[in-house]
Amino acid sequence: MESSSVFIRRPTTRGPEWGLLFASELWNAPEAGFGLSRNSGEVQRFYLLCRPEEITEREGSPKTACILLIEDNPADVLLVREALQEHAVRCELILITNGERATEFIQGFDASDACGPDLVILDLNLPRKSGFFVLEHIRASEACNHVPVVILSSSDSYQDKSHAAALGASHYIRKPSRLAEFMQLGSVFRELLGGRSK
Repeated sequence: MESSSVFIRRPTTRGPEWGLLFASELWNAPEAGFGLSRNSGEVQRFYLLCRPEEITEREGSPKTACILLIEDNPADVLLVREALQEHAVRCELILITNGERATEFIQGFDASDACGPDLVILDLNLPRKSGFFVLEHIRASEACNHVPVVILSSSDSYQDKSHAAALGASHYIRKPSRLAEFMQLGSVFRELLGGRSK
C-alpha cells in the first residue's frame, strides 16, 4: 500500500474559479454533458468528459471508466471531480454519501452479477457506517474484491493507515490542504485506471 501527500505539478485551473466550494455549487451543476445527474438522494452520477449514453460499452470502442466515490463532504466531491477533469479522466463518477448505502450498492453488484467499478475512492469518516466497514465489504465482494481502493481521508493516523492496509486498501492518501496538491490526485487516479483518458 502506498501513502502519499506531496505533489509537484500545478493545476491549469485559475484560482478565482475556486472561490465557492459550497454544496449549492455542487448540487446546481448542469446535468447535460458532464455534470450531475440526480438519480436519488444518496446516489448521484457525474459524467466527466463523456455523455450518459456513452457509458454502455460498444463493440470496438474503449470502455468508459466507472469510478465509485464514497464521500459525504460536497467540497471534497467537487475537488475530486475537478482533479479527474484536470487530468482528462473520461468516466462515469458514481457518488454515494454514506457508508450504509455504499455497502448496499456494493452488494448490488454481486446480486446482479454486474461488473464492479474500475476504481473506488473512499473516505473513512462517513455517516451511518465507517469507511473501514465499507472497505471490508468491498474486499468480501466477488464483483469488487479486485478493484483498487484509494482511501482519501483527512486522518494522518498511523493506526488508520495500518488498519486500512490490513483490510486491503490499495493506497492511502491524506486529503491535501492545497489546491495544487488536490488537483494532482487526478494523475494518481488516472494511473490506477491504466491511463484511461478522453
